[in-house]
Amino acid sequence: MADDVRELVDRSMAGDEAAMVELVHRYQGAVFGLCYRMLGDRQDAEDVAQEAFLRVFRNLHTWDPGRDFRPWLLAIAGNRCRSHLALRRRRPATTNLVEELPDPADDDRAVHHLNEEVGLALSTIRDEYRRAFLLFHAQELSYAQISDALDCPVGTVKTWIHRARRELARRLQSRGIVQETGYE
Repeated sequence: MADDVRELVDRSMAGDEAAMVELVHRYQGAVFGLCYRMLGDRQDAEDVAQEAFLRVFRNLHTWDPGRDFRPWLLAIAGNRCRSHLALRRRRPATTNLVEELPDPADDDRAVHHLNEEVGLALSTIRDEYRRAFLLFHAQELSYAQISDALDCPVGTVKTWIHRARRELARRLQSRGIVQETGYE
């Protein structure tokens, strides 16, 4: 797999559009998933995921082939999300003039509600906690891969993930979403 990715990267750097399309196709789900979880908005996630891939293709020459490609790519996507969140905080809040209609395909409102609450809770914790948490739980990266992606020690990654879990539990408990978890 690593040699396959290395070949796609080499071909992409040489201008092979088919190789670029294959890289996007292979990683678009992971990148979009991370962006959606960090941003909480489908449109923003699509835009930022696209920006992330553009950034990746402009900087393929900086990727170290001795390291996994996926964590490097997800770190770039996470950084794009952080930049977007910072920009969003500086913009004045907008008012939704059209009420959102419920998704008819979503029969299980409890699961939908829980997902919304987890998304809201995630949006309130520190960026580095959220990024580590999402890379571990949503993208299923190992501590070592997250350490590489976030450029910090493995022990720090473990601490951030633990603190993210604790903060999420606290916030969900305070909103009455979950019972006492014992996660202190």
